[in-house]
Amino acid sequence: MPHPLQTPARMPETSAAVAQDAVGSLPQWDLSDLFPGPDSPKLQETLLEVEGLSQSFAADYRGTIIDLDSAAFGTAMARYEQIQEIFGRVMSFAHLLYAGDQNDPKKGKFFQDMQEKINALATDILFFCLEINRLSDDVLAAKLADPAAARYQPWLRDLRVFKPHELSDDVERLLHEKQVCGRAAWIRLFDETMAGLRFPFGDDLLTEAEILHHMTDRDPETRRQAAQSLGRVLGENIRLLAHITNTLAKDKEIEDQWRSYPHPWSAKNKMNQVEDAVVEALVEAVRESFPRLSHRYYALKAQWFGVEALDYWDRNAPLKEEDNRIIAWPEAQTRVLAAYADFSPELAAVGQRFFDSAWIDAPPRPGKASGAFAHPTVPSCHPYLLLNYQGRVRDVMTLAHELGHGCHQYLAGQQGYLMADTPLTLAETASVFGEMLTFRMVLADAPDEKSRRVMLANKVEDMLNTVVRQVAMYGFERRLHSQRRHGELSVEALGDIWLETQGESLGPAIKLTGDYRHFWAYVPHFVHSPFYVYAYAFGDCLVNSLYMVYQEGEKGFAEKYLEMLRAGGVKRHRELLAPFGLDAADPAFWKRGLGVIEGFIDELEGTTTK
Repeated sequence: MPHPLQTPARMPETSAAVAQDAVGSLPQWDLSDLFPGPDSPKLQETLLEVEGLSQSFAADYRGTIIDLDSAAFGTAMARYEQIQEIFGRVMSFAHLLYAGDQNDPKKGKFFQDMQEKINALATDILFFCLEINRLSDDVLAAKLADPAAARYQPWLRDLRVFKPHELSDDVERLLHEKQVCGRAAWIRLFDETMAGLRFPFGDDLLTEAEILHHMTDRDPETRRQAAQSLGRVLGENIRLLAHITNTLAKDKEIEDQWRSYPHPWSAKNKMNQVEDAVVEALVEAVRESFPRLSHRYYALKAQWFGVEALDYWDRNAPLKEEDNRIIAWPEAQTRVLAAYADFSPELAAVGQRFFDSAWIDAPPRPGKASGAFAHPTVPSCHPYLLLNYQGRVRDVMTLAHELGHGCHQYLAGQQGYLMADTPLTLAETASVFGEMLTFRMVLADAPDEKSRRVMLANKVEDMLNTVVRQVAMYGFERRLHSQRRHGELSVEALGDIWLETQGESLGPAIKLTGDYRHFWAYVPHFVHSPFYVYAYAFGDCLVNSLYMVYQEGEKGFAEKYLEMLRAGGVKRHRELLAPFGLDAADPAFWKRGLGVIEGFIDELEGTTTK
């Protein structure tokens, strides 16, 4: 096996040409709205500007926050936000440039250089948040008397959550400065390793995105070969990937202990403004539903395929009746925007901007980050979407999903840099809702019962991947981090945890054999953002409940929905869901969301027995 960081194999020209002809011309993003290029004078001028702003901010305010009156405190907040937005613009540009080709050493170096530069400048203003959190509640309340300062109350509310866990200035500075050669460096190693891996398939060497694409092919032999190639190559690199995982888990444990967090997941819940009890209610509700949802559906699918149990590479296999045609990019755009427009012309108009401008990067290519994401950048610019579009129905749904993120980020930008970011509890709301809008429109246009059955089955599988599998992966993370506190986990131990948690969730109708034990290693969330994965289940169940309110004809629903998106991080989930009569702390809320999936499976069982 070649070293994972060597020059990547050339993308197979034949398969690339066929895909290009089928999907049509795919858009690529233009990052010049952020900066013209990594060597541009504008970027250099911006770095000099923000260096001066950071130094003058420190000179004006270090050690003085307690003495500022309300008007002066509001001015300080505005200056701090301005600096942070410039930091965000630089790092957004560096990250997106790097995501476009993680095999390019120049882009990797630029990304690292910008991380180090911005990290050093951010150290100059680190004191600001620490000094604010040393203020008593009464003193801080007095500083919010001026309207300019009061505007930042939601951000300050969320900042104060971390007050009990903050350390001395020197320790906070040390942790901050070491991040670029600590956690951030290990994440970069993971990203470049995965981007450099090539997976043998016939006479070709494929990227991760391409080999995963083959795992949903109509041909069972293609699926088997793709799955086994993925597992084999992960296995050949598993010691490195396990070492990265162990190191990051230990790094998190050390910091959690210094900050007095009781559990490995406690910090993430605080960051996401969600109570532990709400997360536990979600996880428990989903775990209790495993037999009624995933176990039952996969047993049904095995029956359709004429076997007692499906091989793991057939879990997402298309049904025999499924239309396997490639959906060209223009048709995908039309479908998604039509679904958005049917719900809200205003939302569709926001979505249209992503297609009219160069805000989307859709073609798969060697070195490009796998999967898909929406990056908000900064309010003074606009979000960007990264896709690996290959023309399947699932790719259309991914487009609908990421466009929802993009619209959410665009609308929330009016809150300003510090308060535009949406907490995890609602981060997946607009994406999953956009996906549901698109699915419902496609389902309504189904030409016959056979087509409807296939669409329902595909939707159930997507929902199981979003809810059941993500909660299972959350369980994997919890066990991984909890056991890591007692010593490094071997490759075998990591594989055992993965097989046990996946087996519990998928049930006896899925055979988890061979190199499937290594499949945990390619999940980027475990590395990039530990304990994020439950957000997908949270968002899916929330949207199921939200969509039921919409279907019931709630007056002014679209307007309330758009206001929820515009709120960004200003309000917490209780306030945002209250206008719809929903409460995530109520166990019935989660059961209602899970009931939507169960209802789809009931309908599928009914069509099977006819």
